[in-house]
Amino acid sequence: MPQLGETVAEGTVTKWYKKVGDAVKADEVLFDVETDKVSTEIPAPVAGVLAEILVAEGVTAKVGVRLAVIRESAPRHPQGDSRVSTAAPIKVATPAGQATGAPSERMASTGAAGRLSPVVSRLIAEHGLDARVIAGTGRDGRITREDVLAHVAQRGVAQPAVRTQEPAPYAIAGTEIVPLSSIRKRTAEHMAKSWTTIPHVLQVVEADFSQVDLARRGAGAQWKGREGHSLTYLPFIAHAVVAALAKFPWLNASFSGDHLALHRRINLGIAVDLNFEGLVVPVVKDAAGKSLAQLARAINDLAARARAGKLKPDDMTEGTYTITNNGAFGTLITAPIISPPQVAVLSTDGIRKRPVVIEGPDGDTIVIRPVGMLAQTFDHRAVDGSYSGAFLSEVKKTIETRDWTQELQR
Repeated sequence: MPQLGETVAEGTVTKWYKKVGDAVKADEVLFDVETDKVSTEIPAPVAGVLAEILVAEGVTAKVGVRLAVIRESAPRHPQGDSRVSTAAPIKVATPAGQATGAPSERMASTGAAGRLSPVVSRLIAEHGLDARVIAGTGRDGRITREDVLAHVAQRGVAQPAVRTQEPAPYAIAGTEIVPLSSIRKRTAEHMAKSWTTIPHVLQVVEADFSQVDLARRGAGAQWKGREGHSLTYLPFIAHAVVAALAKFPWLNASFSGDHLALHRRINLGIAVDLNFEGLVVPVVKDAAGKSLAQLARAINDLAARARAGKLKPDDMTEGTYTITNNGAFGTLITAPIISPPQVAVLSTDGIRKRPVVIEGPDGDTIVIRPVGMLAQTFDHRAVDGSYSGAFLSEVKKTIETRDWTQELQR
């Protein structure tokens, strides 16, 4: 199972394109994987014959678990039968070696009981378990959902009955029950973990997009004719954010324990909606080294490939700061949720023409300008409001004063 994102610990095999005994070419699509961040096609790393499929369709496996075996050529059997039997799907559970040792020793090494996700906490409470005696196989020894279920299975504990205090959704006439997709379930878990572990703070500034509009009106038609897609506000905002992050590196960081890792590279995550079926965040790598035009092309390319299901595993990794764009829907202010281990996320909302007071030497005047909100949620453990506010002020200043027409020509 490949690593499909820095915070992704597992993936679900949704489709095998080959069956046991089929010839496989290097870089040929072998199977599909779905995580909370991406649904993608995984190519075969080498050429040969698919000898074994160890994880069947619909099964979730942890990163690093062996899914299949490809041999350089079909093995020869005594009667000339070159067929290979499909191995039974493996059960992704706690490795036996990790269950050894006294509970106190495992607790000392993992500290698992103090770092439980809401899902894991609920499972432990429902089964009446002690987190200190459960071996954690997640990142940094965290206890995962699979660890709890494996522990329950080993003890032979029956599944708890449905709690009667929870209302049944189908009790209302005419209600349709729609199961959550895999990407929706994992998004829910990831966002719940973020919300319950990170102290979120929201700050918002207004920005005048007159200079951006001037560049878009002057070059928009030519850009679309040449590039094949519209020149939106997003790359201008992204370019301003990247410039500001270079001056405020504590927002281009990852939080872990009592450490803050400041990243030299600025890898910009761009949230992409998949036709209301889920959200993925592909990453523009080394955004600080890209011109405005290069940034616009990179963002459009990632968005197009995300909606077509053509993202590669590397497209989802190493993000250091995220932008989510709801402006197309005309939203006023969105309070986004941080994607850990990042420490901040910026929401760009609808840009509308509004009356604005302009101060001048002869007094104040009211003019009509395109104005939009820039809303940043930051992790209060990493920075304070003054630092975040100064960053937003820098982004606003860049948007309002830069010569974007000249910037497009670089």
